Amino acid sequence: MVLHFLIQGRVQGVGFRWFVHREASELDLRGWVRNTEEGEVEVVASGSAEDLALLRRSLRSGPRGSRVDHLIEHYLDDSEAEGLDAFRVDGAW
Repeated sequence: MVLHFLIQGRVQGVGFRWFVHREASELDLRGWVRNTEEGEVEVVASGSAEDLALLRRSLRSGPRGSRVDHLIEHYLDDSEAEGLDAFRVDGAW
């Protein structure tokens, strides 16, 4: 199963990407997280329905200092998982 999440609120500059990386890695999910130019955080994650539900719960709460106003999610075709490796943070420097 593959899900695409878009998290809106105070989610940039508060360690949100690293929080997502830790949570997803602990669940052994594959995929990535990155900031968008619009000030949101975008996540693509692949794994079991149970593990994705746990990630969804974490995304709703976020790390300390963040505020999640909206969590938008879409299911992606399973073929989208083919190119996904160990969970990573995109755009980190």
